[in-house]
Amino acid sequence: MATPRDAAGIHAIYAPIVRDTFVSFELEAPGESQIAQRIAATLRKYPWIVLEDGEGIAGYAYANEHRERLAYQWSVDVSCYVHPRARGSGIGRSLYQALLRVLRAQGFCNAFAGIALPNAASVALHEAVGFKPIGRYRNVGYKLGAWHDSGWWQCAFGEFASPPPIPLALPELEGRVLDAALRSP
Repeated sequence: MATPRDAAGIHAIYAPIVRDTFVSFELEAPGESQIAQRIAATLRKYPWIVLEDGEGIAGYAYANEHRERLAYQWSVDVSCYVHPRARGSGIGRSLYQALLRVLRAQGFCNAFAGIALPNAASVALHEAVGFKPIGRYRNVGYKLGAWHDSGWWQCAFGEFASPPPIPLALPELEGRVLDAALRSP
């Protein structure tokens, strides 16, 4: 699990993506302290996972609220970013697989991912871990001098019980359940 102390390593991955690409629709990269605040806020309910290699944080993935209205509480939005030195190594897939296991253990049923298009690498990653395309917002974001579409992908992975149990906040997961979800192949 990430901690606010991981903010510098996460910033090193995310800031160039915000600054130099349209992959993130943020126009200004958050600073390290803002990232630390985002991590702390996320971990109150949702997972934020980092993967470290010998050079530091090689990638991260996290979940957050899909929508505010209560009927959406079984669904989350997810994101994953990998350091340029580690792209193509399977780290993104490993991060997403661990993230989805934790989310399932919490009782969530669906994960949604928005992908700024075109982005073949991100589409391939999401589809490799079970996401299916479900829609597209055309010309929804303007960045770096051009309009960009945003595609949406869904991964259904939970139990669709009726009525469904309320998902657990991350701190409510028993330690060994969380450890098993993070480490399972």
